Amino acid sequence: MSPATWRLRDNLVAALIADFRAIFACDPAARHWLEVLLCSPGLHALAGYRLAHWLFRRRLSLLPRLISHGVRWLTGIEIHPGACLGRGVVIDHGMGVVIGETAVVGDHALIYQGVTLGGTGKDLGKRHPTLGCHVVVGAGAKVLGNIHIGDFARIGAGAVVLRDVPAHCTAVGVPARHICRQRGDAEA
Repeated sequence: MSPATWRLRDNLVAALIADFRAIFACDPAARHWLEVLLCSPGLHALAGYRLAHWLFRRRLSLLPRLISHGVRWLTGIEIHPGACLGRGVVIDHGMGVVIGETAVVGDHALIYQGVTLGGTGKDLGKRHPTLGCHVVVGAGAKVLGNIHIGDFARIGAGAVVLRDVPAHCTAVGVPARHICRQRGDAEA
């Protein structure tokens, strides 16, 4: 094997191991490693995405899109091969999740079913959101446009987020409004 092939294998394996471990950290229903390996559509979608993304970065276009299409057909989760996803990402109950081409998702993000990380039109360049590390996006939330969601932020279920969300804040509602705690406030 060539050095580039070894690096690919090491990077893909390391990312998939981080994704696999994150499922056990985030999902109390994850009981046995074999059950997660065989029955987790989020893990399957991430595995397909990581291969497609590697091919996409090598300036191939058709094969990565075919892989993405096949994964969407199998899992109900659509991740464009051009998106950039960090390690330890969990897509829980992933049916209906859509992650656009220029979206960036930080490490250890948790994404629930029906989430859209999408664009707002036919703009050129960066047109999808950037999620920081340790972000939680609730079921059915829509995060649209070239906006930034800060580290440790939370997006409530069903929220429609159209503007930046600062780190450590929660966005809820349609359109989303921010709820931020000041340092030192007691947890409710």
